[in-house]
Amino acid sequence: MVALFWMLVGHAVADYPLQGDWLSRAKNQRLDLVPGEVIWPGALLSHAIIHAGAVQLATGSWPLALLELAVHAAIDWTKCSGRIGYNVDQALHVGCKLVWAGLLMVGIA
Repeated sequence: MVALFWMLVGHAVADYPLQGDWLSRAKNQRLDLVPGEVIWPGALLSHAIIHAGAVQLATGSWPLALLELAVHAAIDWTKCSGRIGYNVDQALHVGCKLVWAGLLMVGIA
């Protein structure tokens, strides 16, 4: 499916060149990058919005974009909390794209 391909391309672009080292660290609730300021919620939200935008561009679906926003943020928060590692994080993100594609195929989204 074409939409799945573009969602995976969007994920690769959003998680690597568009994230960068600073955003990767800033979204982590366990790191204190700016002493005295809590920046991780905004950084995590910004990162998840980039992913949601990629899903919307790939699928044309606002409901899927909103699902991506919520689920991507939850997965990354869980990874940053140390509850899952990098490989599980990436597998969950790809799994979500498979679910979004399935929802598109059956006409739910």
